[in-house]
Amino acid sequence: MSEDGIVELAHLVQRARRGVVFTGAGISTESGIPDFRSPGGFWTKHKPIAFNEFLASEDTRLEAWRRFLAIHETIGAAQPGAGHLAVAELMARGHVSHVITQNIDGLHDAAGVPRERIIEIHGTGTHAKCLGCGARHEIAWVRGLIADTGKPPACLACGGIVKSATISFGQAMPEQEMADARAATLNADLFIAIGSSLQVFPAAGFPVLARQNRTPLVIINREETGLDGLADLTLRGEIGAVMAALLERLNAA
Repeated sequence: MSEDGIVELAHLVQRARRGVVFTGAGISTESGIPDFRSPGGFWTKHKPIAFNEFLASEDTRLEAWRRFLAIHETIGAAQPGAGHLAVAELMARGHVSHVITQNIDGLHDAAGVPRERIIEIHGTGTHAKCLGCGARHEIAWVRGLIADTGKPPACLACGGIVKSATISFGQAMPEQEMADARAATLNADLFIAIGSSLQVFPAAGFPVLARQNRTPLVIINREETGLDGLADLTLRGEIGAVMAALLERLNAA
C-alpha cells in the first residue's frame, strides 16, 4: 500500500457519485471468516457438493447441511470488519450507490449498508429456502430438525427440498441479482473490487464490464488478481488498513 495510491484512490472516490463496490472473501477474512477456496481452505479439504448431487440424494443433502451448519457457526459469530464499515461510510457519504458481493455472510448488512443497496450474487447464508415454492426457513429451525430427526429438512409449506439460500456449485446464478448487478455496473462512475481474486466467473465479469464501459477500475487485494492488467489503480495490502487509510485521507481533504 503506497501513499500515492491512497491519494489517487481518494481523488477517484471524491469525484464518484454512483460508485460500485464489488467484494470477495478477502474483505471478510479479517472478521474471522476463512477464504474457502484458498490453499488449506474448506474446499481443499472437502470436495464441494454439486447442486445436482444435492438434489439426487437425501444422504448427500444431509451431508451438505452438516457442512453448512459447521460453516454457519463461524459466520454467525463474525462481526463487520474495518473494510465493511468503510464501505458503509462511503455509501453514507454519497460516493457509492451499490455493493455487489460474492460473500454469503451478511456482513455488509450488519455494517449498515442499506439492504436494498446490497446485491448478493452468490446468495446468502443467513437463511434457507424451499427450492419448490421459495418459502423462507430459518437456519435455527433446520439445525434443530436435523438434531432431532437425523434427516434433511423438507419445506413446511409444500414438502419440497429445503436448501441454504446460497448458490452451490453447478446451480444457476440468480437472474434478478445478476441483472441488478449488471445495471449497477453499467451506471457506475467508479468500480472498486475489494478482496476478490477475480478468477471466479461469471462474477468476475462485472469489473471487466465496468472497464469496457470506460469506468475507472480500482482493485484492492492482498495478492495479485486475474484482472490487475485491466485496472486503472491496484493497491496491495490488508483490506481494513487500506480502507482506513482511504477514510483518513478523505477526512483530511
